[in-house]
Amino acid sequence: MAVQRPEGRTACVTVDTMPDPRDDRALDAAPPDRETILMVDDDVELCALVSEYLGAYRYDVTAVHDGAAGLRRALDGEHDLVVLDVMLPVLDGFDVLRQLRRRSDVPVIMLTARAGEQDRVQGFNDGVDDYLVKPFAAAELLGRVRAVLRRAGGGSSHGPQLVQFGPLILNPRTQEACWSDTPLGLTGTEFAILEVLIRADGRVVSRDELSAILHQRESTPYERSLDVHVSHLRRKIDGVGRSPIRTARGIGYSCSLEP
Repeated sequence: MAVQRPEGRTACVTVDTMPDPRDDRALDAAPPDRETILMVDDDVELCALVSEYLGAYRYDVTAVHDGAAGLRRALDGEHDLVVLDVMLPVLDGFDVLRQLRRRSDVPVIMLTARAGEQDRVQGFNDGVDDYLVKPFAAAELLGRVRAVLRRAGGGSSHGPQLVQFGPLILNPRTQEACWSDTPLGLTGTEFAILEVLIRADGRVVSRDELSAILHQRESTPYERSLDVHVSHLRRKIDGVGRSPIRTARGIGYSCSLEP
């Protein structure tokens, strides 16, 4: 269904089927405990529709409608995920993201009509975990929410063991990475890239494979978001040690302790 606006435009979300909260089959793979999502978007109708849809899958959605209020709420530490628009009153979404990343690693999905490559690259450059363009299907947003929370360790009380690769130590449960005893301060996406490459045990991981793991889609020749993440990851490691990430030109990336 689509929401019809008074001026004749349709809302930017499509919902093919709204699950019945009483139907257990509709809630397969829903998180065992309700997780909290902050939606920062000035479209009140859209926020209401998304809140209703995700609420049926046991997510609690709180909506605010300007960037300054969104930043304050995102920094209060009470939400598992932030869904952030770009074109916001008071403070735009990119400014919110930059200020948020200085003080918090809360996962962020940017949900916006800004579809250009430069906007996507800027989003990933500023630390966003995923980027979804309006108009969008509510089911796709649900899939992205689940994927980002899964990468961030949401909904699981028993995480896997520590992963060690030379001086690098990764804690998949807390999504924290250290070089010896020095925290690297990785975003959720940077941590996921590093973990995938380390667990590949020297194998070159293709760009398509990394893109599928991180964003559930194939990469494109013009997709630079993965390169931006890897560049930031290397820079953070090189700030305290020596990055083990190697580029297989035209193929992908691997991890090696060899110089």
